[in-house]
Amino acid sequence: MKHTMKTKKQYGTCILLIMCTALIAWTATSCSKKRLTSYVNPLLGTATLWDSADIGYTPTHRTWGAEVFPGASLPNAMVQVSPVTLFHSGSGYQYEDTVIYGFTHTNKGHWNLCHVPLLPVTGEVSPNDYCSPYSHDNEEAHPGYYRVFLSRYGVNAEVTATLRCAYHRYTYQAGQEKKLLADLARSNERVREWSIAQEGERVFTGFQHAGEKIYFYAVSNHDIRMVDSLRHEQRIAPMLHFTEQGKNIPLELKIGFSFVSVENAKDNLAKEMEAKSFADVRAEATGTWEKLLSKMQVEGGSSRQRTIFYSSLYRAFLWPALRSDANGDFTDIHGTVANKGFRYYTDPSFWDDHRNKLVLLDMLSPSVAVDVIHSITDRGGKTGFMPTFFHGDHAAVFVAGAYLRGLREFDVDSAYHLLLRNATIESRSRPYLNEYMEKGYISEPDIAQPHTETQARAGVTKTLEYAYDDYAVALLAKALNDTSSYAMLTRRTSSYKNLFDPSTGLMRGRLENGEWVKNFDPYYPYYEYMYREANAWQSSFYAPHDVEGLIGLYKSRDDFESKLDSLFAVPWKGHEAYNFSGFIGQYCHGNQPDHNFPYLYYFIGKQEKSQVMLDSLMSHFYGMGKEGLALAGMDDAGEMSSWYVFNAIGLYPFSPADESYIVSVPLFDKVKVTLGNATSFNIKKENRGRKIAGITYAGQKVDGWFISHTALAQGKELVIAVDEAQ
Repeated sequence: MKHTMKTKKQYGTCILLIMCTALIAWTATSCSKKRLTSYVNPLLGTATLWDSADIGYTPTHRTWGAEVFPGASLPNAMVQVSPVTLFHSGSGYQYEDTVIYGFTHTNKGHWNLCHVPLLPVTGEVSPNDYCSPYSHDNEEAHPGYYRVFLSRYGVNAEVTATLRCAYHRYTYQAGQEKKLLADLARSNERVREWSIAQEGERVFTGFQHAGEKIYFYAVSNHDIRMVDSLRHEQRIAPMLHFTEQGKNIPLELKIGFSFVSVENAKDNLAKEMEAKSFADVRAEATGTWEKLLSKMQVEGGSSRQRTIFYSSLYRAFLWPALRSDANGDFTDIHGTVANKGFRYYTDPSFWDDHRNKLVLLDMLSPSVAVDVIHSITDRGGKTGFMPTFFHGDHAAVFVAGAYLRGLREFDVDSAYHLLLRNATIESRSRPYLNEYMEKGYISEPDIAQPHTETQARAGVTKTLEYAYDDYAVALLAKALNDTSSYAMLTRRTSSYKNLFDPSTGLMRGRLENGEWVKNFDPYYPYYEYMYREANAWQSSFYAPHDVEGLIGLYKSRDDFESKLDSLFAVPWKGHEAYNFSGFIGQYCHGNQPDHNFPYLYYFIGKQEKSQVMLDSLMSHFYGMGKEGLALAGMDDAGEMSSWYVFNAIGLYPFSPADESYIVSVPLFDKVKVTLGNATSFNIKKENRGRKIAGITYAGQKVDGWFISHTALAQGKELVIAVDEAQ
């Protein structure tokens, strides 16, 4: 009997173990099949930092957050339909705000756009009093979908989108008249003119002309009873009144947009949305994002890390934005309607995004990258110079890097011709180029008491960036066998050395006569005096094409290491300025200029010191603040997000004009990356720690710290072995 009882007990234990094992396996399988879009939080980056410990100083006003929008869009789309809580703010949406003014249809996060604001309303409102309170408890955001409850009107508002169309669904309370306020006199930019008109029982059309002129064609599921206007002093706001089509049927609006014409907006609507339900469009948007996010599949890491990773990957693919219609039409920079067989996009935010985001675009969406190059080349062909953005000439970096990574489906000769003109003829693309070519640097005026807002030449930053841009154009010249231009440009790539001040160990402005700028304070931040949105510390280590040359400016490699240590150790001096926040010492992660400085320890044999910085930055400067929804600073159209994406997988385009990536310790145990040509390669981390013990690719040892895009495109496995003792 005892033997029998023991056997039964053992049998029961075995069954329990089998069931537990099956449950664990099922759970693991279920987790592995979890939709990647479910990790994405579009609200990440919408909050603002207020704590001085996070910012780096005690703020006297609101600091700039990531300035991102939480609304619905597809990758690199024309339409971004998103709530506005404050016009003339970065993206129009700030998490700390308590009211919503409407839902606009274009967005970047740079104090611009926000076209065609619409708001469902009830009862009596006026042009200066119509915003509705809302609560984050009754708000949700997902890739391609946004919902919020407008408490003033009792309306549940939902939006989703296709590439060129927006779908609104407003559920009103029973018995409430359905009205729509179209405040076309407002956007994030100055509105020049606008128009709206009813066409037929359920259609209204119009345009809004702010920085760009956008047309719309909207179809309602309810009859439009009338269109009138609310007036208050000089303010006029159109109001649409709808008839009730049935008990408690939500008001649905399908709106096509175009930067060409109302007719094209109507055509976009017909091709993308007209025959689909709200659920159809939302499901398609989710599927589109799932397909893109699936190009980077990770294993391991924490739930928080996966959320930040996929939220960052999502954010990286919202800009540049589409500007051509479904039929291929677009309006060029001269206002002429054209159709050239490619998708026409806005200019990228080159100053920010050449560093990493545009490389990510090359990798995962090469067809978009190619059409962006088509677009900027088209604009350059009409002005004689390749477009730039904000500062520097970084289209050169984008085009050269794309070409060296294997993108060939664009007119490289035309693009190169424009880039060479940028590099040799002074224009708005390269201000003060003549002085740079003559002296090897750009001088600064002698200003006795400069302050943060002083407007001058930003000569140090221009010199350093022009030297790197010259390197990028030189790479393209070499690839295209233009040997004379290659030699000329290569000579100029050392120009950064002309502004190195040995007495301070930092880059310093020179006056026109060659003397150093007086009253030099390396800790003081400037927007445009000597440095562009930086101080001397945040500018002085920028020579990604020639780190050995940079190190050679110091007395020894130990001296260089000591200076790097000071960069990350000497405290920020408490200066308050927009675009400066999130510090480790003098290093500022809240802005772009120094984002590749943490890797410099690699070049003196101290890779593990770089990894300490990378781990700290990923851990502390994403998902910040009391809500966990802030970043260290502006996302700048996806640059901050892309920085995280690359470092989380253990690769970074240290010199984005080159095709190689520097290898670091990834957050995740395994990563599968599917390139735009459908080739996949894997990244595997072995062991834990910060010191890399060895790197292999396809079973072969990798010498040094870099792996080429060409090698990765072969579709093998990159193994990063880590020394557990470190």
